[in-house]
Amino acid sequence: MHPVLFKIGSITIYSYGFLIALGVVFGVAYLAFRGKKEVALTFDQANNLFLLIFIAALVGGKLFLLFENTSLYLNNPKRLLTGSGFVFYGSFLFAVPTMLWYFRKNKLPVYQMLDIMAIVTCLVHMFGRVGCFMAGCCYGKPTDSFFGVVFTDPACQANPLNTPLFPTQLMEAGFILVVMLFLLYQRERKQFQGQLFLLYLMLYAGGRFVLEYFRGDAVRGFIIEDFLSNAQFVAVIIIAITYYFYRSWSIRNRITGRIPTFKAKK
Repeated sequence: MHPVLFKIGSITIYSYGFLIALGVVFGVAYLAFRGKKEVALTFDQANNLFLLIFIAALVGGKLFLLFENTSLYLNNPKRLLTGSGFVFYGSFLFAVPTMLWYFRKNKLPVYQMLDIMAIVTCLVHMFGRVGCFMAGCCYGKPTDSFFGVVFTDPACQANPLNTPLFPTQLMEAGFILVVMLFLLYQRERKQFQGQLFLLYLMLYAGGRFVLEYFRGDAVRGFIIEDFLSNAQFVAVIIIAITYYFYRSWSIRNRITGRIPTFKAKK
């Protein structure tokens, strides 16, 4: 689409990076506002948490690229560090332990913070997928349907160019938006702390599993060629593990009552 947003002299502003940054701004704003209201989170704590998550997500997202095409990146490590994108599940699987460590280190209520981070993750990820659309990565399969999108810029990563493709990036961004709105609706109706985070995991993994069938970038890797992609395999594992915790936490809630809620001092 438009990989380069604009140039100022020798400085190039890329659409993907700009939209990720925009998502981070909204994410930090929500984290700071909601965190302060619910758990007395300070602005410095919010910034430090985001910095740690960013580093963990960067490392995880890049590392998981190796699973997509090991020989390509081992033979050309520079390609891994420059312009190769990220693997969301890699970023996510590195970010979650980092979050949990930070919550416990700063004596923050883990379950409530996870519910807050579910919305934050949706915000950053949604803007990131729009950035993917602008960059042409994570593109869809060719389609004759009326909503096919044609990529023409040789600098974008979509393939083939000048051919209508499923706009999988926008499809995923739209799905994430729906998930986020549902979580916001459920925020005041949840039955136990941590429920929003678990709902997010199951809903996103399920949606991602389906969307993978519309993806056309075969470089993302397959467990079973043209049938089960790496992302779908991870999605199945996440759904299974999350469902177990959802039932466990839900049963505990029915037995012992609502998990204690931390109240910020006014």
